Amino acid sequence: MIAQGAIPVIPRGVRLHRDAVRDRWVLLAPEKTIALDEIGHAILSRIDGRTDFTTLIDRLAADYAAPREQIAPDVSGFIEALAERRILEVA
Repeated sequence: MIAQGAIPVIPRGVRLHRDAVRDRWVLLAPEKTIALDEIGHAILSRIDGRTDFTTLIDRLAADYAAPREQIAPDVSGFIEALAERRILEVA
């Protein structure tokens, strides 16, 4: 689980992109393209390099009227999986 005060960062060279041809959001990284579903986009679009994990979870919980305890492990797992692939950084 990501530490509450940790700050997820989208590193230089990685960006969110709207693929108009396929009508979907993708995460573009060097030599990689990752298709995102609605939840993946919701998480990544809120990562700005300044917002800590606690605030990120609070905002997602409020926006989706979901219990914080329910979404925190899922969001943490998503971020950790991208960090393991060096597509995200956690400071």
